[in-house]
Amino acid sequence: MTAFEPILDDHMHLDPVNGRGVEAAEEFAGRGGTHLLVLNKPSWHLVGDVDDVDGFRETFEITVDVTEEASEVLDGRAWPVLGVHPALISQLVDRGYTPAEARDLMQDGLDVAADFVAGGPALAIKSGRPHYDVDDDVWDASNEVMRYAFELGAETGCAVQLHTEGGEDFTELTEWAEDRGLQRERVVKHFSGGAVTGPIPSVIANEDDLLEACERDRPFMMETDYIDDPDRPGAVLGPKTVPKRVEWLVEEGYEAEMRRAHVETPARVYGIDTQATLDGTDA
Repeated sequence: MTAFEPILDDHMHLDPVNGRGVEAAEEFAGRGGTHLLVLNKPSWHLVGDVDDVDGFRETFEITVDVTEEASEVLDGRAWPVLGVHPALISQLVDRGYTPAEARDLMQDGLDVAADFVAGGPALAIKSGRPHYDVDDDVWDASNEVMRYAFELGAETGCAVQLHTEGGEDFTELTEWAEDRGLQRERVVKHFSGGAVTGPIPSVIANEDDLLEACERDRPFMMETDYIDDPDRPGAVLGPKTVPKRVEWLVEEGYEAEMRRAHVETPARVYGIDTQATLDGTDA
């Protein structure tokens, strides 16, 4: 186990309803992980169909509670990142909503997430757009939802994590964010490859992607996107993966890059101090 600390997984799901919940955080901690950003699972996995803000609020409260439990088993701490999964728009349209009605409901959900940030328990907002082909009106509505998330991020002073299609150049999205008052360094591209430009990449912890990110000499973070699904154990990557990759990268001579990914960039993006929280003080 690596002696390098702190170690942050920038995007992990903990599902106390259907999955392992805090046990996955214990596995992460047992391999040397110290800090987590816990993303709420899509609302339909936790509470079923959502037709009003109460469903979003229940989804977020479940995630806040399990994140607090995770903090108890970490040498550092965990923070919740809350939002509306962009694939919800397809479910709503399939259930009879128009794209505009679905957009409005999803924006209402983001308002609730922003309240959790403003009120203290949550660190950041999650939004984005579908990673699969959709009709033009659904695509346009999804982009409106994402731009609204940028506005909320600017208003609350928090970062926005994005779930989007694959690719490398997302400069346009950071331009949209800046147009709405959110600094581009507070936009994070979840499930990034090593060569993403525009937002801060949250690089999926595959060896090739991490090596590419390290060699580019630009800010990035690391994630597993562990989904805590009992039918798919270990998917996308298991809870131990980020600590294991950190150990390997330090051995390969990338300790400075790991310091940037786990201390400097989280401070820059989220305003958190992973070193201080590891030492037992709050931040």
